[in-house]
Amino acid sequence: MSGHPTDPYIAFRFEVSIDGIVAGGFEEVGGIELTTTVMQYAEGGRNGFIHNLPGPITQSNITLKRGVVDRSLWNWYAALLQGDVQHKSGTVTVFDPTAETVQMRIDFLNAIPAKWTGPGLSASQSQIAVETLELAHQGLNWQS
Repeated sequence: MSGHPTDPYIAFRFEVSIDGIVAGGFEEVGGIELTTTVMQYAEGGRNGFIHNLPGPITQSNITLKRGVVDRSLWNWYAALLQGDVQHKSGTVTVFDPTAETVQMRIDFLNAIPAKWTGPGLSASQSQIAVETLELAHQGLNWQS
């Protein structure tokens, strides 16, 4: 039954905003990932197991893919190339199937462009020109 709290969230109705401005229609968002480095500690005299202790937490770059519609993502990266570092925070919002109710929000904090990839172009295909922007950020916050 749709809408029941135990139903999984859908992954095809979402939007991305950066500094409070909806940043166009993205076809894919990836890299929403945190990883805990596990440090192993062997305690003297205890040979039956090894302690696993949490170490530093790292976050992957967030990858945004969209059809090229304007130069805003390129301009942000180009500013960085000129030494103008612009940290921006943003939100990935996931909606229910009606696109009216927010199922969850994931905020990313103090991001900077880490990599921009222009579209692959081929005269023998009729695909949309897609640009990719990777964002290095300083943390994630999940809100329901």
